[in-house]
Amino acid sequence: MPARATVTVDLAKITGNAQRVSRYLPCVEIVAVTKVTCGTPEVATAMLAGGAVALGESRLENIERLRGAGLDVPLWLLRATPPALAADTVRLADVSLASEVVSVEALDRAAGAAGLRHQILAMVDLGDLREGMLPAELPEFLDHVTALRHVDLIGIGTSVTCYGGVVPDEANLGELARLAHVTAERLGRPMLVSGGMSSSIDAALAGHLPASVDNLRIGESILLGVSTVTREPHPGLHTDAITLTAPVIECKVKPSAPIGTIAQDAFGGTPVFQDRGERRRAICAIGRQDAPPTGLRPVDPRVEVLGASSDHLILDVHDLPEVPAIGDAIAFVPNYAATLALFTSPYVDKVFIHG
Repeated sequence: MPARATVTVDLAKITGNAQRVSRYLPCVEIVAVTKVTCGTPEVATAMLAGGAVALGESRLENIERLRGAGLDVPLWLLRATPPALAADTVRLADVSLASEVVSVEALDRAAGAAGLRHQILAMVDLGDLREGMLPAELPEFLDHVTALRHVDLIGIGTSVTCYGGVVPDEANLGELARLAHVTAERLGRPMLVSGGMSSSIDAALAGHLPASVDNLRIGESILLGVSTVTREPHPGLHTDAITLTAPVIECKVKPSAPIGTIAQDAFGGTPVFQDRGERRRAICAIGRQDAPPTGLRPVDPRVEVLGASSDHLILDVHDLPEVPAIGDAIAFVPNYAATLALFTSPYVDKVFIHG
């Protein structure tokens, strides 16, 4: 029986998902994004075994972890660099995303001081309103960065769906392809066309991915097996490569609605309860400090997540045929938000298996 909440990662399922995604995208190189697992080398290795050609991270600390594990593939920093971190960026990352000239100039100075060359992907905002310059700003950006001596522009990229929820389609990806073509003609050399993240798999399956898109940065669909547009499973992908178990620390029959005057809970909300009479409920040793309760789906559908405090997860287990014993593990499949929090939490153990 587990002493602590534990995330179990089935590395064989992650490799299988990466292989299937690679078959979805036969002419696209995949940058496997490990940031939801905080740059875990075991996960990165499994994604590379499935066909990914590079690794993407948004934190330099995680890139340092991957580099320290001896993974001999290009490492991408998947957000823009503050000038103060330019030296660390060129030391740890092979490629970084860029949309501000002042940051690229800092990268150029840092690369020159270190005797290195650093590659950048120019990010263009095509409607999702996360990072990226507007298309009209791209020519001026190119004028500045192409004059630098230690930075190489390797392509044009965009982010969609992650912040604004914008779906990649023929219109916005077609505009990306056009901008990359114009840039390639202007510079006299081919440009990588990085057409977004996991949500662009949906565009590819629907036949809407332009042929010139030759790079995608994919994490969630490989790790969790779902579309980031619909959150429905992609055909043939495992949706349980990452699971959570948490031990039961109390199991009692109690009223289903609190007794007394209701005020705010510990997180400033005013809870609402449905009175279903007396029900058996279990408490597991995990809470909001580790993961949002709404992101945890019980493996057994007869278990219902009722809510959580900072370190207690409250479950309705009334419909289970056997009463959980103290110390028994209840299993869950986490969504993206919960997976991110679980890997970040130092209070959750991580275990890696090979099928």
